[in-house]
Amino acid sequence: MKNKKEALVVLSGGQDSTTCLLEALSKYEKVQAISFDYGQKHKKELECAAAICSKYNVPQTIIGLEELNKLAPNALTRSDIEVDSEKPENDVPNTYVEGRNLLFLTYAAIYAKGQGITDIFTGVSQSDFSGYPDCRDIFIKSLNTTLNLAMDYEFDIITPLMWLDKEETWAKADSLGGLETVRDMTLTCYNGIMGEGCGNCPACKLRKRGFDRYMQRR
Repeated sequence: MKNKKEALVVLSGGQDSTTCLLEALSKYEKVQAISFDYGQKHKKELECAAAICSKYNVPQTIIGLEELNKLAPNALTRSDIEVDSEKPENDVPNTYVEGRNLLFLTYAAIYAKGQGITDIFTGVSQSDFSGYPDCRDIFIKSLNTTLNLAMDYEFDIITPLMWLDKEETWAKADSLGGLETVRDMTLTCYNGIMGEGCGNCPACKLRKRGFDRYMQRR
């Protein structure tokens, strides 16, 4: 039985996925979250995701994908690889985890079908995609079609932030009543620091620039 009254959110514990959780909570009677332990250096993000789920009474499932760490060496899973301070020109940053969103959404779809859920939220954005190819709209649409065919099921991968920059993402969180939650309880920093983060990594710079711009016009 397909359930359009319930949604599944891929929740990392970061700004974007938490904003998607707030969006789903505003539109669906029931919401579940799915998070992934893929060998990331900063397990704190899973703690953030759990705390956010607890705050909003959202059931959370955590899936282990630790083998991804061995297959796709990158700065988010390997302590011997330092995070790029700036995005390399004409190349993806070393924080890109090969196949991550492909796997996350595939596992999310398998779980969703078992729960009778069709609608899956993910916080990818092409406007602020930082060079990650698996955050592009064309990839999401392609994967949506593939999952529908693979499982003979009508999934709808929903991307509320696809065409929003970080300033607009902060505005959305605020409009959903969750600005403080996103500001204080999420972990976006590549160096594993909650809230405002380290202030130096590309993720922190992007987040802060968007926040400052939004607060100036709020």
